[in-house]
Amino acid sequence: MSDPEENGAKETEEKEYNQNYKEVENTCRKSPDDTSGWRESEEDLGGNQLDRKELREEEEEENAEEKEKGEEEEEEEDKAAAGVQEETSEERTPEVKSTSQYGLQGTFLEILGDTGSKQSLRTDSSGLSELFRGLSSNQDYVNVAQVHPEEQQMGSSAELGERAHREAQNQLGQEERDLGRKQGGAGGGRGKARHRKRISYFLGDEEMGSQAEAGGSRESLVSSSTEDTLFQKDEGTQVYPLALSWLFGWNSSLPVFYIRERSQRVLLYVCGHTAVIYNVPRNTQHHLQGHRNVISCLCVSEDRRWIATADKGPGCLIIIWDSFTGIPVHTIFDSCPQGNGIRAIAISHDAKYLATVSDADAQEVCIWRWTLAVETPACTLELPREHGFQNYLTFNPANNKELVSNSKTQTIYYWWHEEKDTLVHSAPLLVENTFNKLVGKFSQSIFHPNSTQILSATLEGKLVVWDIHRCALAPSSLADGPFIRPCKLVHLQREAVSVLTTADGYIVTGDIKGNIKFYDQTLSIANWYSHLNLSCIRTLSFSPSPVSPRTEKSNFPLDCTLKGDLFVVRNFIIATSDATVYHLTTDGTRLEKLFVEPKDAVCAISCHPYQPLMAVGSACGVIKVWDYEQKKYLFSRVFEKGLGVQSLTHNPEGALLGAGFTEGTVYILDAMSLQNEAPEPFKYSRSNVTHVSFSHDSQYMATADVNFTVAVYMMVVRGGRRVWEYLARLRSHRQSICSLLFGVYLDSNEPRLLSLGRDRLLIEYNLSRSHKDHLEVLDIHHTDQGHHPTCMVWYPLLTKELFLLVCDSGYKVKLFNSTTKMCRKTLLGPAYGSPVEQARVLPVRTALELEKRYLVFINRDKVGLQILPVDGNPHKTCAMVCHPDGVAGLALSYDGRYAFTAGGHDCSVVQWKINLSALDAAVSLGGEDLTPFYGLVPGGREGKFYRIRSQGIDTMETRKVSEHICLSEVPFVMRAIGFYPSEEKIEDMFNEIKFSEYADTGKLIDRINLPDFLKVFVNHRSPFGNTLSGIRQSFEVLGTPNAQGEKAVRREVLLQLLLSRGEHMTQEEMTDCFATLSGLNPEGWKSEPAASASRGSEICLEEELPDEITAEVFASDILGLTISEGPGEDGQ
Repeated sequence: MSDPEENGAKETEEKEYNQNYKEVENTCRKSPDDTSGWRESEEDLGGNQLDRKELREEEEEENAEEKEKGEEEEEEEDKAAAGVQEETSEERTPEVKSTSQYGLQGTFLEILGDTGSKQSLRTDSSGLSELFRGLSSNQDYVNVAQVHPEEQQMGSSAELGERAHREAQNQLGQEERDLGRKQGGAGGGRGKARHRKRISYFLGDEEMGSQAEAGGSRESLVSSSTEDTLFQKDEGTQVYPLALSWLFGWNSSLPVFYIRERSQRVLLYVCGHTAVIYNVPRNTQHHLQGHRNVISCLCVSEDRRWIATADKGPGCLIIIWDSFTGIPVHTIFDSCPQGNGIRAIAISHDAKYLATVSDADAQEVCIWRWTLAVETPACTLELPREHGFQNYLTFNPANNKELVSNSKTQTIYYWWHEEKDTLVHSAPLLVENTFNKLVGKFSQSIFHPNSTQILSATLEGKLVVWDIHRCALAPSSLADGPFIRPCKLVHLQREAVSVLTTADGYIVTGDIKGNIKFYDQTLSIANWYSHLNLSCIRTLSFSPSPVSPRTEKSNFPLDCTLKGDLFVVRNFIIATSDATVYHLTTDGTRLEKLFVEPKDAVCAISCHPYQPLMAVGSACGVIKVWDYEQKKYLFSRVFEKGLGVQSLTHNPEGALLGAGFTEGTVYILDAMSLQNEAPEPFKYSRSNVTHVSFSHDSQYMATADVNFTVAVYMMVVRGGRRVWEYLARLRSHRQSICSLLFGVYLDSNEPRLLSLGRDRLLIEYNLSRSHKDHLEVLDIHHTDQGHHPTCMVWYPLLTKELFLLVCDSGYKVKLFNSTTKMCRKTLLGPAYGSPVEQARVLPVRTALELEKRYLVFINRDKVGLQILPVDGNPHKTCAMVCHPDGVAGLALSYDGRYAFTAGGHDCSVVQWKINLSALDAAVSLGGEDLTPFYGLVPGGREGKFYRIRSQGIDTMETRKVSEHICLSEVPFVMRAIGFYPSEEKIEDMFNEIKFSEYADTGKLIDRINLPDFLKVFVNHRSPFGNTLSGIRQSFEVLGTPNAQGEKAVRREVLLQLLLSRGEHMTQEEMTDCFATLSGLNPEGWKSEPAASASRGSEICLEEELPDEITAEVFASDILGLTISEGPGEDGQ
């Protein structure tokens, strides 16, 4: 068949299809107020689907015959084209990505090709519905989610995947025939091979091999999956250094959905920025990962096939997932570019549309045709601020053009005029005399099952009934659209209604007292559950499976009607405000507690040193112990009200568990029973206990609190028994303590205690000379001038020296000699948006692993791995987002296989599986020797690095290029290439270079070669260069507001600060510095002979400097620097 004939046949078929659709649509819209009429329309819809299925089978047979004819034509064309050479442009082969990659990138099965092709695909939506369209040789963009809205109206959401595969095959066959005609011969074969590669991600490797041999059809994972597919998939090989293994806890402010019951009970809930599909009988989790911010809302389709999640934060996303496979089928990027994200989300009954409410001061309501893979909403409505903050949204189950939302004070009804892509709303205001009664604040709103009314529940236990007024005929203008009016106020109960939903024709409420009540459509009580002893109801989610047929063994309760009929309703999930999830089996009224998680912040975690046990403490005063290998809860202890767990630590033997609480109490517990080991808890602090640490022999325990105080407890023998007693405490720091660490002296087995604070003080205590109420200080050392330290750990014995590893706020890692406290090395640390806040050395299982050690760290929102020894190589580190709202704690398993992070206010703990070989592979790919460091230098390997000045500046002799730099010249070379170190940093560099070989050879070094100098430069300079934000921060502290409101420093004040504060500087040195900056000195102060003849001492600072100096003036006019504002979002 020729192309014109084919096009004509397609247009005829499309007209017939559109006519059938219009008839069905008109049938569905005849009586929107009549429930029976709607059901009849659905039955007619099912009949049309069967007819369409038969038509498709006939079309497939015709396509097969046409394909045979096409192959014969191709053979004839191949013979005619033999011996003729043509120049054909090679088609670009699209990159085929794995499922996990699509979870991070966006739309499932999306391959990016030519921009023009991609744009044309999105804009051309006319004609017959096609999921894979335009698969020609000049198009590389494929999207399985693109479905025409008319075709979606004809089927349920469960058919989307099947239609995607079927129509893709028809288009693919036609494309291969067209491509063969165009290219011919070997070129045509290559084109077909490329298209086979395009859809190779549909199948596994074995399936692809077998089907390639058999020539069978290809099926996508979405279309061929069933509800049991998700938990039958093999996890595969771990390709990332850190992989999410398990999530402990859940966000109790978001709903829990009952998504499967037929074969196995499966739930859906949210934990931080991850949605979790939890199989209860198997005790397994599948994680839906793709959000960078915390998930703020989620919803599921009526058949539980499609899941939609949205988040709040920069670059917010909306992701739609297939619950059968866990695959993200569509992603909407920047869904709320002018706001902070999405506050509420809903999906229509037929799963065609999404509706969202933004989380901004001026909220926007958007409707998305997500099945078309569009990036912009179909319509948008900006809500007036007087309507309040809308936090709940839902579609009308009987009409996907109607929605309702509510804030605490306002209920809004929406009507979507699809032809004009306009959203009209009706929001009548309730005043005091509307009902002459107190209404209360709204909690949730739904459509009445008869679809003619809206019900809004209030915190006064009442129900506001709104009438929907619709026009009998199609509205001629937007002003004639439907609207709502308050009808009546029904006083249902005394308790505040927190949940309002419908199930099996009943209107269901849940209240703050834990009661669940069922009402019929006339709002008469049908049944209730008030004896379950639950806390405030947050979620009621009913099973997607209908109630099983009643048998003689059925034990359903009786309803409250005079007839006393059986009250039959499907099973449902209950989620309460205390983070507990229950399952209620209505046949027999059996309540089962599925899991209980912390309802408040989780900041304390500790792993047992020899067993797979983890203790988790929360601010609600609960300590729970888990077996993290079996994922089983073992035992717990609830402390008295007002005690919140802030810190937990096992002693080295694993027999004791030290616990610090938010109000200053310290408990020493038995690790296997959580019973008190000491007769009474210690109460020597009045503030939050942030750190607990045990000595290596468990003879001492130390704590630190937010009042900068260190307290020490020791074990003594009293009456033949070992008991713990308080020794002493000392307010040793001026700012918060970030690390508290025990160690062992090199020449003895005695313990030593050190503390590190944000005041830049490293303090060591003399435990042997301390006594009751007196804690002796051994020495105090300043760690830095500018940046404050963040954490401290013992460096593994990889060298002959024993070091303390200290991380600071400048993204640096410093190694201090444990005895002299001299800074021996400064190295570039992990730079992932924020400095390292906690670090732990990964435990080893065998002696062979001692040769190569690793560091696990956390910063503000990420967890990462670092290969030791630290040398500044950026490829030796990696990081993953673990808790977008902040990480509160870090713990490692005894065997080094897992890392655990506590999320603080997201009430969760994440278990990460560690794969060291993946990180080692990344290092090898990054290059050897100096290759990883070239990318850290401006201009890279070919850039200008430094200027030789070993022969002076004014010499006329031939320059001699040296391979080494004298130690005294290092600061000048550093300044020449844009790094301006302080005198303290110069001293640290000198010590690092001089003593670099001292431990091995006993000799001091007085010069450095170029490769080592490059590493010193990269490790000591700021990772982001000179930034204006740092200078501006200093002026915020030192300056006062000027006439323009900017922070400025007076000239005389600045000169006085330079002479009296910070590093010592004489009047002559300061004058020479300003002379050099003004261009009056050749270079430096007295660094060259020419400088002595300069007029630097004669410079008049009053003439050279302005009266007021701001950060911008100081940076550009005085220092002459062209610097950036500051590091980017990722810290780079």
